[in-house]
Amino acid sequence: MLRWSHLFRRLLKDKSANAVVVTAFSVLTMVGGAGLATDTIQWTLWKRQLQRMSDSAALAGAFSVARGNSANSAAQAEINRYNIISLTGSPTIESPPTVGSYSGNGKAVRVVLNSSRALPFSSMFMSATPNLQASATAAAVGFGVYCVIALENTTANGITFQGSSTTNLGCGAMTNSQSISGNNQNTASVYAGGSSSVTASPISAVGIVPASNNFASGTVLNSYAIAQTDPYSSVGLPSGYSCSGQLSVGSNQNKTVQNNSGGVQCYRGMDLKGTVTFDPGTYVIDGSTGGTLNVGAGATVNCSACTFILTTTSSDMTTVATVTMNGSATWNVLAPDSGTYAGIQLYQDRSAIMTAGTNQVSGNSTTTMRGAYYFPAQGLTFIGNSSLNTQCIQIVARQVNFTGNTTIQNVCPTNSASKAIAGTQIRLVD
Repeated sequence: MLRWSHLFRRLLKDKSANAVVVTAFSVLTMVGGAGLATDTIQWTLWKRQLQRMSDSAALAGAFSVARGNSANSAAQAEINRYNIISLTGSPTIESPPTVGSYSGNGKAVRVVLNSSRALPFSSMFMSATPNLQASATAAAVGFGVYCVIALENTTANGITFQGSSTTNLGCGAMTNSQSISGNNQNTASVYAGGSSSVTASPISAVGIVPASNNFASGTVLNSYAIAQTDPYSSVGLPSGYSCSGQLSVGSNQNKTVQNNSGGVQCYRGMDLKGTVTFDPGTYVIDGSTGGTLNVGAGATVNCSACTFILTTTSSDMTTVATVTMNGSATWNVLAPDSGTYAGIQLYQDRSAIMTAGTNQVSGNSTTTMRGAYYFPAQGLTFIGNSSLNTQCIQIVARQVNFTGNTTIQNVCPTNSASKAIAGTQIRLVD
């Protein structure tokens, strides 16, 4: 008995044995900590991968909805393309979302993804495999205010600022050009070259907006933007009219063009060199016999609540009428605030052929313009004047070219149908 008591006392005094015990527990703690750290890193990685998949799918779905297509097919295709982490069950794709701050919003798409993943260390102590979940909501939201939109949807140039022009738009400019090339005048989505100076923001494109020293400091360049829809796509051509011959007004003449009904009057061209005052109404210029809208250097054109339509009565769309407005002309035209052509002062047939004609708009210091220049199928060159009164105009054309000094304050009367065009951007909102 004494022998066992002696051995026990010796064991208690043995420091090497205590060290072994402490070391054993330390090793276990280190192994456990390393295991938990490894699981935490792996969990975080999987969670981020799942979140990126849901973000990408929601954005793809929202882009598809903005284009008038299905959210489900686009979102699912993006999930399949990503294919980094295996999913548990089918993805939840909602358009519109049923929960969240964008619940019921028809322009929003919500995606929820789940993945059950066993963790290397923690699974030894867990009775069930943990589930990872990630959700994302993307939507088309307002972005920028545009008074210039180029509908060019190829890789060709959409908007050009060139020469010694000084352009201050007081709003943004947008092109649907898909170009991703550098700052080349023919192929860049937006080109600012020469000694031009451009103050406009944002400047957006479906492709890339190349940086340029010609843009004013603080200009927001927005590449890979969603294509802007034609804001006047639902506005059609007038019908049921017959055309008179060319309307010609000599340089020393003063003429009033009556339109008692405020309806549609058609001429086979207009050659205006003197002073012409139009009654309110819609005036068609038929180019079937070579007629155009030509506003000479000394001309003064006055009209309140007028829209000029450039078209053709021929089946040959290369004969659609064009416009040439001299820089010394006075163009005092206000678009109507109601009716079919509310907010539009110049409208060219969207069946025109791009290469068949050129259009040039300008004016002098006494000119007052209000409303939209709408040339969806052809290019428009805007030759401004530093004192030109362009407080409220919009330019929508296939291609837009600025070569003069243009200042657009973009301040439209409160009750006017003429107003800048709200832009759209797809982004994650939740």
